Amino acid sequence: MPMCATSSQHAEPGSGQPVVPFRQFLLKIHSRCNLACDYCYVYEAADQSWRGRPRRMTAATAERTGRLIAEHAARHGLREVTVVLHGGEPLLVGPDHLETLLGVLVDALEGVVTPRLVVQTNGLRLAEDPRLLPVLDRYGVRIGVSLDGTAASHDRHRRHHDGRGSHADTVRALKELADGPYRPLYTGLLCVIDMTADPVETYEALIECAPPLIDLLLPHATWQTPPPGLEKGTVRPEAPPPQGVYGRSTPYGDWLRTVFDRWYDAPRRETRIRLFEAIMAPMLGGRACSEAVGLTPVDLVVVETDGAIEQVDSLKVAYHGAPAAGLHVSQDTFDDAAAHPAFRARQLGLDGLGSVCRGCFRAPVCGGGLYTHRYDPEAEHPFSAPSVYCADLALLVDHIHRRLAPDAAKLLRVKGT
Repeated sequence: MPMCATSSQHAEPGSGQPVVPFRQFLLKIHSRCNLACDYCYVYEAADQSWRGRPRRMTAATAERTGRLIAEHAARHGLREVTVVLHGGEPLLVGPDHLETLLGVLVDALEGVVTPRLVVQTNGLRLAEDPRLLPVLDRYGVRIGVSLDGTAASHDRHRRHHDGRGSHADTVRALKELADGPYRPLYTGLLCVIDMTADPVETYEALIECAPPLIDLLLPHATWQTPPPGLEKGTVRPEAPPPQGVYGRSTPYGDWLRTVFDRWYDAPRRETRIRLFEAIMAPMLGGRACSEAVGLTPVDLVVVETDGAIEQVDSLKVAYHGAPAAGLHVSQDTFDDAAAHPAFRARQLGLDGLGSVCRGCFRAPVCGGGLYTHRYDPEAEHPFSAPSVYCADLALLVDHIHRRLAPDAAKLLRVKGT
């Protein structure tokens, strides 16, 4: 789970803007995948840099990355960092190379900072190779699995390269993880929203796998490449949408609103849903620790298989080379990345939003939406537009506020008695 950037900030000389240290390091340890998902931002989007990268990260690159993380943590007084193993499909590296990579990373960080190790996987290799879970367990690596709800919805998008659906294989892998001794490693499920799927059926299919947390993701899209269902009639708003009047249809907002009501009205809390919690947090006086919503400065950096230091790779849907920063672990540091204008642009809070978002009363909650989803080359600044999901987010924020407000008021009255 993302951590809030709340401390250890210092101003870059002459800039006046605090430098936000990285607390999340996403390592692309394998650049290929054993699935061919039709919405994949790595392989199906505008940026095709994966074609020129090595298939897997070497031990030397992992060791150098680990030393740079340790230096960065020591300089900024960080006691814990999150290291996410990612891809492609990270578990394609196999158990032996995985053990090597984890070993050099942990050794480099030992005595300097505590690593919270996570892997995000499609899960297939967990069932195929019984040697993987013991390696992950030895290093305490928490495991998140991608699952898109029902078998029909999942198999519509997440297929093997020969066209076969992968739902049955994914569920089998989840049983290996969730129903045995490795259950403590299970962090939850990542689900990309398919607005053509029934929202309640999707949610209930996910909770059948007993996830501690669900991450509901809007399909990555921009104003140039709108999301499914919004290809026609999507016009960038020139003013904040009023409550109840959102300027266009809101299929994703309606979908999420339905899931929220099913989740919120359950007689007992069945799981956590990151997006909903991130929206509720600022409404209750907290901070939205999420990249998708809120104004918390982004504190994540990516290291590709070849050692390139890049921005979050959802930017691959914007244009070729969008995540690139011109930095590399062989010659640059994470302090160099933290001072880079591309990273700093995502740490400006309200000042980093365009005029429409700055003038919207929802901005402290939605934060303008995901940075990637704001891309519009015709805007004043390419990422200054409201989110392509602006109307959907507005509806969802308004709906959650309406549901939350009376319950919050009751709690305040109880505390006041």
